[in-house]
Parts: sequence; structure tokens; C-alpha cells
Amino acid sequence: MNWLDKMNEAICYVEDNLAGEIDFDEVARKACCSTYHFQRMFSFITEVPLSEYIRRRRLTLAAFELQNSSVKVIELAFKYGYESPDAFTRAFQNLHGVTPTSARDMGVQLKAYPRISFHISIKGDVEMNYRIEEKESFSVFGIDTILSKVDGECYKRIPEFWLKSIEDGTVERILKAADDGKQNMMLNAAMYGHENDGTYHYMLCHRIPQKGIPEGFVQLDIPKLTWAIFPTEEHTEDKTSEKVQAIWERIYPEWFPSSGYQHADAPEFEMYYKVGDNKYIVEIWIPVYK
Repeated sequence: MNWLDKMNEAICYVEDNLAGEIDFDEVARKACCSTYHFQRMFSFITEVPLSEYIRRRRLTLAAFELQNSSVKVIELAFKYGYESPDAFTRAFQNLHGVTPTSARDMGVQLKAYPRISFHISIKGDVEMNYRIEEKESFSVFGIDTILSKVDGECYKRIPEFWLKSIEDGTVERILKAADDGKQNMMLNAAMYGHENDGTYHYMLCHRIPQKGIPEGFVQLDIPKLTWAIFPTEEHTEDKTSEKVQAIWERIYPEWFPSSGYQHADAPEFEMYYKVGDNKYIVEIWIPVYK
């Protein structure tokens, strides 16, 4: 069974159990990978966390039932996993913009999220540069914030977080605390603590220097790991976001399925390097195992 079949089998399990309990571990087993790896893969390929996909699909089916039957709201609430009719009504209204009762009215506009299926996408034969390295444990320090992948919120919040940290002097304080005499020091970014609801920690960070760090910063300890490292091509500063995003978009749908590796449950990094006058390279570090 190939990767495409495994992913579609996992979706079949989800769809078959929308009116019951969905075991995330079983979803991952259907796809022949770890729970963590499946959820990271799913959210990157579909741009929505698995839990949010399930929520939207359940509320889509609930809307169909309200329009096509005389089922009671309380029955739908319990059928689709809500603890009370009030909780179901709030969720339904947040998604559809109307109450379950109003959904039965002729002409009312509702939202329908279709079932996902995975298909082969034929793309140009573009190589993807990477290397596998084993690295000893290390620690970083900095500041973090909690972001959400739902509806692409993180793509808006990350630039805002960087800008605020530059303007309020936080970036300068981190670089000053990390100063080890090296030229062209730059901050990195760490992504960790991914939750089922699509939230995760995003950290502006630098390796901890021998002299230690002052109070007020978050410390993140990384164990000895194997890393898949994906470098961008050399670029100017204004092209950084474009180059980094282009690699992220290919790692999960293209590299992982054919690599034989799975994502280890550990932080990911974006490592930024200045290599010349307005010349930069970024490396995306993904913790992996076989």
C-alpha cells in the first residue's frame, strides 16, 4: 500500500466515525505512521488541523440533517460529540452564522466543508536539496508566543511578532545576551508544543552562550537528534519569507512520503545566516527518525 492509499484510508476511518468517537492514534495507524507525524503532515498538506477538519465536517453533516429531516437539536448535539445542546448551538452558529433552528428556514445560507481526499499532483521535476545530520543536544533561549494554524492565522501573526520584538528592543536584548564575539549574529525561530487544536509555540531564539542568560527569557532544551536540514538558495533579505515558505510547502507533501523518515516529536527550527552584503541563507531543521 503506497502513501496515497494510506492517507485516504485514514480519512475513510475519520469519515466513518464522525458520528462517534475518533481515536487519533487509530487514524495514524491507518496511515502507518506516528500520531504526531500524521497530525503534522495533515495540517501542512490541508492547511487545517485534523481536529478542526473533524469539527467542520461534523457541523456540515449536522446542517444537512437539519435541512432534510425532523431530527431534534439535542439528538444532533450528542450524535456529533457535544456535551450539551448549548455547546452544539454555539459551535454551529460560529461556523454557519445561524442557529441550528434557523438552519431549517428556506433560503438560509449555510457552509459545507466537503470530504478531503488525497490525489496525485503532477508537478515540474524540481530538485529539493537536503542533508541528514545527527547533532548533539543543545539549548536555546529567547521569547515565545502561542500561534494557531487555523485559517492561516500564524502567517499573519509571525511577521507582527517579529516586528513588535524589533520595535520594543527585545531582539536587541537577545542578541546582546547571546553575544559571543561572532560577526553577523542573527536570531533563529523555533516551533514546538503542537496541540490538537492547531496551536503551537513560536520562539525567537539563539543558542545559549557559555556565560549564561539573564532573567526574563524562555529556555528550550533540545536532546540529541537526527535532523533533516533543508537550505534555501542564497537570497536578498526581502525574499526571505518567500524562499522559506516555498520549502515548507514541499517538505510534508513531497519529501516525507518518499523519504522513509517520520517526524520526531521535537521542535523544528528556522536557522538564519547572513553570508554577505544583503545575502542570506535559511535552513529549516526538521527532527526525524526511521
